[in-house]
Amino acid sequence: MLSFRFRKLPIFYSIAIFAILSIVFSIIGLEYMDEQELASIDTNQSTNAPTGKVSIVINTQSKVLEVYNDDQLYKKYRIAVGKSKTPTPIGEWNVVWKDYNWGTGFGTRWMGLNVPWGTYGIHGTNKPWSIGQFASHGCIRLRNKDVEELFEWIPLGTPVRIDGRKAIIKRNLKYKTSGSDVVALQLKLKELGYFQGRADGLFGTMTEEAVKAYQADKGITTTGVATKELCTALGI
Repeated sequence: MLSFRFRKLPIFYSIAIFAILSIVFSIIGLEYMDEQELASIDTNQSTNAPTGKVSIVINTQSKVLEVYNDDQLYKKYRIAVGKSKTPTPIGEWNVVWKDYNWGTGFGTRWMGLNVPWGTYGIHGTNKPWSIGQFASHGCIRLRNKDVEELFEWIPLGTPVRIDGRKAIIKRNLKYKTSGSDVVALQLKLKELGYFQGRADGLFGTMTEEAVKAYQADKGITTTGVATKELCTALGI
């Protein structure tokens, strides 16, 4: 019986070593595939810097970042975006600071956005296999070589629009409130022609006046407060 157990040990160790090697080679293979196949959506895209006015549009559902040159689509990149519990902030932002090697896990470049309720940015990653996934704490991840290219193209002040699922309204929204739910309200009011500003998540005087204008048109007391009932009537 003892002899049988000793004979089983080499088999066990062989299986364990094979499993470990399989995992290692799988990770190496994923990184290689990521670098070879996912550097950009179309390998025929330009590597030259755009010469016009640059802007960015990010779609969190398709997990794609688009670069526009004078309002014309110029290049696309695959990205990773926020998990369901830590979503990427929908809205209209600007790049407000840029940095190199911003911190562990943020890759080689960082481009910060002016989201008023947290620190969010477009950055690289030390986990390239996460690209194409809902994987971050709300930031937008690119592979390092992609973010290094984009970093050189994007000046401070570049507008960044992030599209995706709108926030559910769970509170009354009024002057000086902020958040992703305010963005949803602003986008809806903009769609209806009442709001002309940027959907920046800050309930300022422009948003208040837009709510009042909508209320006046609908025969509602013009308080400037977007109650949960009013938001429901707006379809948000």
